[in-house]
Amino acid sequence: MNTFVQENSGSRSLSFRNFAVPIGKEEKSADMPLEVEPSAIFVIDKHALGRECLAQSLHTHRLDVPIVTLSSLEQFVRRGLNRTASVVLINIGDQKVSEPSIGNYLSKAVTDCAPAPVVVLADKEDISQILKALEYGVRGYIPTSVSINVCVEALRLTMAGGTFVPASSVLAMRNSSQDGLQEPKPMGGLFTLRQAEVVNALRRGKANKIIAYELNLRESTVKVHIRNIMKKLKASNRTEVACMINDLFPTESASSQMD
Repeated sequence: MNTFVQENSGSRSLSFRNFAVPIGKEEKSADMPLEVEPSAIFVIDKHALGRECLAQSLHTHRLDVPIVTLSSLEQFVRRGLNRTASVVLINIGDQKVSEPSIGNYLSKAVTDCAPAPVVVLADKEDISQILKALEYGVRGYIPTSVSINVCVEALRLTMAGGTFVPASSVLAMRNSSQDGLQEPKPMGGLFTLRQAEVVNALRRGKANKIIAYELNLRESTVKVHIRNIMKKLKASNRTEVACMINDLFPTESASSQMD
């Protein structure tokens, strides 16, 4: 039976598909385990509408396991729900895995949810963010750009013991690896050689006119490169580009500053 379980913070009840089971007052239920069937999928998202919509979508795709929604990892840990979890899906939204606070959060989640695997749902799908998440021990990285069908299959794969990453990222990593055999590319092959030169100039705080002069480019061409670089990094301005590059490629950042 496919069951959808939702924690309602207003009535303090667990809402099943057609009925509700009271779990008492908030001060008494903090450490009380949820009465759910074994092998449930837990959706953790601080936004009520987001987690409920996702749970409903998963429910309609017949995953054949209960879907339980929670607003925080703390609720999951307090109640010892790792014993009933087949997978824990955590939505980090537009936050970056490379941010120390998010990295620490995911590392803690992997430890606290064990033996249940942790899967990340995120707005960003940069290769660097995905690899960083895998380093923290998550078993799947689902971009919010994919369809619900892909999300469902990713969860099925994870529950079967696999690890899910977007196909586009796998292809990008393969191409980067093949290119690396021929000629090493700066910044993991994330940028073209010309874009990498512009990035290094931005990191030094150089103006467009100076960049154009030093690289023998037109200033309009420099602006096009900067727009493409910002698009790849999903950055909003050139200052953010410099900060992101320093975080993602600290070794190359140090060497470029010494040049």
